[in-house]
Amino acid sequence: MGENIKLARKRRKLTTIQVAERADIARTTLYQIEKGNSGVAIGAYFNALRVLGLQDDFLKIGADDTFGRKLQDLELL
Repeated sequence: MGENIKLARKRRKLTTIQVAERADIARTTLYQIEKGNSGVAIGAYFNALRVLGLQDDFLKIGADDTFGRKLQDLELL
């Protein structure tokens, strides 16, 4: 995920400073996001995605819960 965010930033020709400022996060936090660090707050990831115009992708996380629906269907039987 971090690499995808980094590539999206570069495609938009934005510097790390620009994205960090617009996302209201430290540049070091953006660096950690681009490295895929799981210790970074999920809100920081969302802010970075928002700056890049990818916030709708964030909402797709866990959207298709196939396994959960199967478990629910089993209980209904």
